[in-house]
Amino acid sequence: MSDTQAQNLDYDVIVAGGGMVGASFALALADSGLRIALVDSQDVSKLAELAPCADRFDPRVSAITPASAAFLETLGAWRGVKERRCAPYTDMHVWDADGTGAIHFSAQEIHAPVLGHIVENAVLLAALYVRIAETANIDVLAPVALSDLALSNAQGQVGIRLEDGRNISAALLVAADGANSKVRELAGFKTKEWDYQHQAIVTTVKTQLAHGATAIQRFMAEGTLAFLPLRQSGDAADSQQYCSIVWSVLPDYAQSLMAMDDADFAKHLQAAIESKLGKIEHLDTRYSFPLRQRHAVDYVQPGIALIGDAAHTIHPLAGQGVNLGFLDAKALAEEVQRTHSQHLAIGDLRFLRRYQRRRIGHNLGMMWVMEGFKRLFADQPLPLRWLRNVGMSGLDHSSVIKHQLMRSAMGMEQD
Repeated sequence: MSDTQAQNLDYDVIVAGGGMVGASFALALADSGLRIALVDSQDVSKLAELAPCADRFDPRVSAITPASAAFLETLGAWRGVKERRCAPYTDMHVWDADGTGAIHFSAQEIHAPVLGHIVENAVLLAALYVRIAETANIDVLAPVALSDLALSNAQGQVGIRLEDGRNISAALLVAADGANSKVRELAGFKTKEWDYQHQAIVTTVKTQLAHGATAIQRFMAEGTLAFLPLRQSGDAADSQQYCSIVWSVLPDYAQSLMAMDDADFAKHLQAAIESKLGKIEHLDTRYSFPLRQRHAVDYVQPGIALIGDAAHTIHPLAGQGVNLGFLDAKALAEEVQRTHSQHLAIGDLRFLRRYQRRRIGHNLGMMWVMEGFKRLFADQPLPLRWLRNVGMSGLDHSSVIKHQLMRSAMGMEQD
């Protein structure tokens, strides 16, 4: 093989972005017979070997719904998650700081074993890459960044140029490269976006009291604070005393919180959650990042499809971001397999639009619900705060509506 030939590779599908959504999409095509390239700028070669540290957690976690867990089960990855570490949660308690309004969600109410699982992103990636290593038709090209893009040519191929000089082409390029997608930018996809004017602070804490497999969330004028239950590996006595926190606050307040030493931050955090879990005994390194909502006007064009954060980003207050991405991956993989089984061109816009029709309405709906929640719990005049509290309390006593919300959040109504 000549040097030129060695630098030009042809595939059926290129997946740009080897994160959770991109990796799951590639795995969803494992039995399709299609040749897949999974490209990522990070070194993913050691991910499959990850073993969780006993008392240290990845600060990035995801609230995995039963629907997402079922999808990961079909990929053969969910078993690997459970073997490593995850925290099932059976209850969720949400309350308003400016009154008495509160809602309690329980899996028992709808005869479900759990509401979901809190999973460290590193654990989930490890489970996915173990399966990818066992899959013959997926080539992982990493670490290498994408430098340029050639749109669909006369042969119906899309080409990408990598920073190491290699050229790769395929019938379909799938952008799973995150909120700041290079593929989306180079391909000229239009987006609608706005800044939430909030910063998210994330870290892991150890609390005095056990979380009892319950996620708790408090809405305040300056933002939203969630304690998401974690669980250590094995049967450690304090296995239910760790939580991942996501604290969404105004930028000035976020800057102030990030500047505090650990002791002062722990005091503010404990006060903000109203000491529901007792004293904050330990906290890990804090990280902060801005929150921005973004949605692509279209998810597809000839030979290219966007999935996950490349197509849409959403406020983290309900933990739905990666679950929407998994639903995208599942729907697109099904449409690609259907098209391929009929010996049709998998990059044809007519077939890619079927994926867009399946996902765009649901994603937009969830985004507007989250935007509504954010606005509802922002600082409001006293009469509106009173109505908000009355509404929360009324919802808590309306089993039909509350159960419907739970089923929707768990993905039980998705195909």
